[in-house]
Amino acid sequence: VVATQSSGSSGINAEYGRFQTIQHYFKRINLRMEEGEEKEKLIQEVLDLQNTLDDLAQRVDAVKEQNNKLKSENQVLTQYIENLMSSSTIFQQNTNTFPK
Repeated sequence: VVATQSSGSSGINAEYGRFQTIQHYFKRINLRMEEGEEKEKLIQEVLDLQNTLDDLAQRVDAVKEQNNKLKSENQVLTQYIENLMSSSTIFQQNTNTFPK
């Protein structure tokens, strides 16, 4: 009877050992899955940030282009006003006071 109990308890211990091993593997698999999910989230965040950066770069380029157009228009208007003032007898005396 003692031999049966010892072999029975070693069988239980062996089963429990296998259970712990399987449980350990499941924990490792779960950690890897969580790491994979976390990695996917980080990759998605990086891609979102890259898209945001691209959008901002395009916006900066558009604002620069608009600024250059406005500077050019401003120069044309300044020249036009200066020409009008120089051709008018009213402003001929004060042409040096107009800011450039």
